[in-house]
Amino acid sequence: MSNAKDIFDTMLTRFDQSAASEMDAIFQFELDDADPYFVTIADGAATLEQGEHDDATVTLGMDTDTLSEVMSGELDGMQAFMQGKIRADGDIMLATKLTEIFPTP
Repeated sequence: MSNAKDIFDTMLTRFDQSAASEMDAIFQFELDDADPYFVTIADGAATLEQGEHDDATVTLGMDTDTLSEVMSGELDGMQAFMQGKIRADGDIMLATKLTEIFPTP
């Protein structure tokens, strides 16, 4: 199983600045089997922090395997959501842009 921090670090290396140029958002990740993390996207940059943000734009709940599969492109995020593997709260439409901002290789 992948380490959650490694998954996020890999995700950040694929950050697409042009896809996020107009975005100002906080993605909170509540991981069932790891510490929570949040990714802040502002001013065309993405930063990762461990912990919980008190004003996340969208909160996504899942286990690290699901996170790894979605971010590697093995699993479609919308399908995972429909199958109940991902729980989302807040700006759900923003969640659908995650793979545009962090495209799979």
